[in-house]
Amino acid sequence: MDMAIELTAGDRVDAVFDGLRVVTDQDGSAPAPFDLFLASIGTCAGIYVARFCRQRGVPSAGIRIAQRAREDEATGLIGRIEIDIILPEGFPERYREAVVRAASLCTVKKHLAAPPAIDVRAVHGGPEVVASR
Repeated sequence: MDMAIELTAGDRVDAVFDGLRVVTDQDGSAPAPFDLFLASIGTCAGIYVARFCRQRGVPSAGIRIAQRAREDEATGLIGRIEIDIILPEGFPERYREAVVRAASLCTVKKHLAAPPAIDVRAVHGGPEVVASR
């Protein structure tokens, strides 16, 4: 997937891809990039939970996900992310462990387990970035 990253004003930096614009900022007017990174983990898990329920005809209404990022005191970086899938009354007990396995299939989580190499370069007059898949 290709993205165009646009520095717009101040600390606002936008990502443009697939006809969408994701706005980020460090001043509180939009999510900070790291906030979006963390949100992508929980929302990805949520998508997998929703699909699991839909495929089995189980209502997903009332399911919530609570995510907590825990800092590693030695590094100051996030050392653990805890995700709780909060199931509503009446959720079939037989699917309790399966819904956890479904959330664990999240593509974002998989990429964190086997992170890609990231190459950063500075180029003059580089190629135009086409923001599409």
